[in-house]
Amino acid sequence: MTDIKADIEIDTRGLQCPRPLLKAKQTLESMQSGQVLKVTASDSTTKSTFPAYVNRSGDELLKIDDSGEDIYIYIRKK
Repeated sequence: MTDIKADIEIDTRGLQCPRPLLKAKQTLESMQSGQVLKVTASDSTTKSTFPAYVNRSGDELLKIDDSGEDIYIYIRKK
């Protein structure tokens, strides 16, 4: 999968857009700068909504891994 170490993980499998992004945004707001969030999702739209959000938020999109059944998104808090 990947060797990125996440400080916090959330599971949004089964949730449809925009709920995975809203849960991630809520979680990121409570995180400290430099921490990494791992989001596990099943909705394929997350592959486009998360990069757009991170672009606006100033956080850093480290990786999107969609090589398996689920989608794993890694974001570093600004």
